[in-house]
Amino acid sequence: MNCICFLALLLFLYLGAFPIGHAKNVSSRPAVVNIGAIFTLNSTIGRVAKIAIEEAIKDVNSNSSVLPGTKLAVQIKNSNCNGFLGMVEALQFMETDVIAVLGPQSSVVAHIISHVANELQVPLLSFGATDPTLYSLQFPFFVRTTQSDLYQMTAVAEIVDNYGWREVITIYVDDDYGRNGVSALDDKLAERRCKISYKVGIPPGSGVKRGDILDILVKVALMESRVIVLHVNPDSGFMVFSVAQYLGMMGNGFVWITTDWLSSVLDSTSPLPMDTMKSMQGVLVLRQHSPDSDRKRAFISRWNKLTGGSLGLHSYGLYAYDSVWLLAHAIDAFFKQGGVISFSIDSRIRSAEGSGDLNLEAMSIFDDGLLLLENIMQSELVGLTGPLRFNSEKSLVLPAYDILNVIGTGIRQIGYWSNYSGLSTVPPETLYGRPPNRSAVNQKLYSVIWPGETLVKPRGWVFPNNGKQLRIGVPVRVSYRDFISQVQGTDLFKGFCVDVFTAAVNFLPYAVPYRFIPFGDGHENPSYTDLVNLITAGVFDAAVGDIAIYTNRTKIVDFTQPYISSGLVVVAPFKKMNTGAWAFLQPFTLQMWMVTAAFFLVIGIVVWVLEHRTNDEFRGPPKRQLITILWFSLSTLFFAHRENTVSTLGRLVLIIWLFVVLIINSSYTASLTSILTVQKLSYPVKGIETLIKNDDPIGYQVGSYAEHYLTEELRIAKSRLVPLGSPEAYATALQNGPKKGGVAAVVDERPYIEIFLSSHCKFRVVGQEFTKSGWGFAFPRDSPLAVDMSTAILQLSENGDLQRIHDKWLMRSGCSLESAEIESDRLHLKSFWGLFLICGLACLTALLVYFVQILNQLRNAATTDSVLDPPTDSRSRRLRRILSIIDEKVDHNKEDGRNKRRKIERSLSESNNNSEVGRNPHRTETEITTRSGI
Repeated sequence: MNCICFLALLLFLYLGAFPIGHAKNVSSRPAVVNIGAIFTLNSTIGRVAKIAIEEAIKDVNSNSSVLPGTKLAVQIKNSNCNGFLGMVEALQFMETDVIAVLGPQSSVVAHIISHVANELQVPLLSFGATDPTLYSLQFPFFVRTTQSDLYQMTAVAEIVDNYGWREVITIYVDDDYGRNGVSALDDKLAERRCKISYKVGIPPGSGVKRGDILDILVKVALMESRVIVLHVNPDSGFMVFSVAQYLGMMGNGFVWITTDWLSSVLDSTSPLPMDTMKSMQGVLVLRQHSPDSDRKRAFISRWNKLTGGSLGLHSYGLYAYDSVWLLAHAIDAFFKQGGVISFSIDSRIRSAEGSGDLNLEAMSIFDDGLLLLENIMQSELVGLTGPLRFNSEKSLVLPAYDILNVIGTGIRQIGYWSNYSGLSTVPPETLYGRPPNRSAVNQKLYSVIWPGETLVKPRGWVFPNNGKQLRIGVPVRVSYRDFISQVQGTDLFKGFCVDVFTAAVNFLPYAVPYRFIPFGDGHENPSYTDLVNLITAGVFDAAVGDIAIYTNRTKIVDFTQPYISSGLVVVAPFKKMNTGAWAFLQPFTLQMWMVTAAFFLVIGIVVWVLEHRTNDEFRGPPKRQLITILWFSLSTLFFAHRENTVSTLGRLVLIIWLFVVLIINSSYTASLTSILTVQKLSYPVKGIETLIKNDDPIGYQVGSYAEHYLTEELRIAKSRLVPLGSPEAYATALQNGPKKGGVAAVVDERPYIEIFLSSHCKFRVVGQEFTKSGWGFAFPRDSPLAVDMSTAILQLSENGDLQRIHDKWLMRSGCSLESAEIESDRLHLKSFWGLFLICGLACLTALLVYFVQILNQLRNAATTDSVLDPPTDSRSRRLRRILSIIDEKVDHNKEDGRNKRRKIERSLSESNNNSEVGRNPHRTETEITTRSGI
């Protein structure tokens, strides 16, 4: 019976294991499942991976929960990192019943055999091929069970950006692994406004010579950047460090960053020889991160017992171990879903059989390979390296790296990088439970001991030691030469901008070789936009001058810290408002004067009504009362009224009115003071808003960015703009005005306008400064010199040197605002002649009336004298009479009584005279004459 069973089993295996017709079939759950493994056995990764895969196979086969009743069998082949040998080994696998292949280790081999895997639908689970161009769309049956170099290069780029470096040099192995990794680094650096300034490849394989490395590093040492990223194989990598130490490139100022090839060697081969470790001091190293766990610690302990400590376990060994378990779980799920291991011959392969004795018929397609691939991609396994799950791009989720620092005879961990939270000193698995936070505050690492055994962060760049000078473009100005001008007959320049640049360069901790190159024809100011564009084109390495910083320019070049504030302003002519002879009427409007005068009259009438019955001072003849009303109301303006108010109502009205008069007087005084002492200017243009609304021509300086701003930003028609080349042209155009072919205003930057106004006092800045900017020195994008120069400019500002340079070149003593203010505080006769005229007219009128009264009185006196005394024709007597009348004191009360008495006496005398005339006419005439003389 046993013999029959044994024969039946042999027949089953024969039928299932060997092709009959066009297909090879096995049972749905065979006793043995064949998988392959292809990698370089004698490499750093291969030595560890071979042991890890074998141990994983043992663990899977001894675990009854995975593939019950079925054993995994692995066939390991050596590719020696050779594409041709790898392809041959892969084709040999395809002649057997292998349903999946672990590997390849090399990205070069992976590119080749992935095409075979696609055609025969056999999944490739690579734990070592990190080339980011192995896309899942191009190679759907290629499954990367380790991290892609896309993430590793992202980590490198974030480290570079975190330390403020902007340029790096890359040394890479010149194959798919090296070239594509550096290409990914270039993209990630560009996202952070960094770049690879120089990259050089090393021939792949072990045939690279020390002399080749020496030639490469000599060129690198002459470059500007001091940040070097090394993405090579271990053999060539250690040779690079050895030559770099020989050339002094492992000292102060240099930064070396290596990808995870170095951490694999350090983890698996420890300790390295002292000479090797000495050549790598201060190097930053990346290593694929795997979270700490009990299972991982147990496996490491088991590993150390297994190898006796002669071979360490690195991250690729952990991924190789997890790849076996991932495949085992996928095969188990494959069987549970009814998958059958069966193979079919591809019709295209059959049609090619006549081409030679290649034994192509032995190659077959795995019929359910797509189902197995789907189960691999749907994995939900937690291995030694953490979660083994794939995202939509068929990459492992939660990529992370350890960041190490080579110190002494070992390494020190300074932090982590994860695609979830960036740089951190906290393990990534701790941060996964928190919201992602990539703020600059959270991006930090522990301190690093850099090459040269220093804790000071290297600047990351130096001026190239190749004798090259910076080519600095300098505009040749024909106006405002105090800012920058060329010394006639030489290539030297002087001026405010040049002095600031020279002083800033002297503050740098290193020498900067440079030479000024004139830009412009010397006949008119050049276009500064063209000057900036030439930096982008590589004609100039920098530009020094009065270059305004604005948005469009910052998009193509980098500027330093502004060394002088600037902004566009409007300059226009002005007229001083002449206060004139009638300035004292200006505090009140006509309506105010009329209402005030009316109220004076109304108050006088109201008080008269209230006081008339009880107050004798408000009684009398109508003419006298009218005068009293007018006098009383007007005298309250000066609080000089003499009439007393006796009624309560009258006093109440008077108190309120006096308060109103007090306010009116105070307001009038304050307003008149302002009118007479504060200078009033009249501007036809009020600011940029006025220029936008009207159609008047506008002047601007040739070469400045004012033209661009007015046309592009403010949408002012270009036909309205008038180019002006000098301050004298400004003055002429402004004086002529729009009606005489000039301009209504000039728009220019404030520093120029300050110089212009210092010698042209007939113009003023009107409105507000409507742009805010400054002047800076221009450098190419991401130039580290721009950062250092900004720091130097800030130092110049803090120690006062910047102000001293400003005073040296730009301090002017022309038009002084202080003297203008003093002049405006002085009051001139022309502001008061109207008042004096009124007062003089009043005096003349009063005197005229007075003399009319005197003459009238004299005439009356003469008439009386002619009646009493004979007439005389003496002029001296009339003059003495006029003087005596002028000098006579008049008592109105006595005069009234005297007038009354005179009237009575005159009436009595006339009656007596009439009675006596009849008796003695001669006597009467004589007496009357005598009395008149008396």
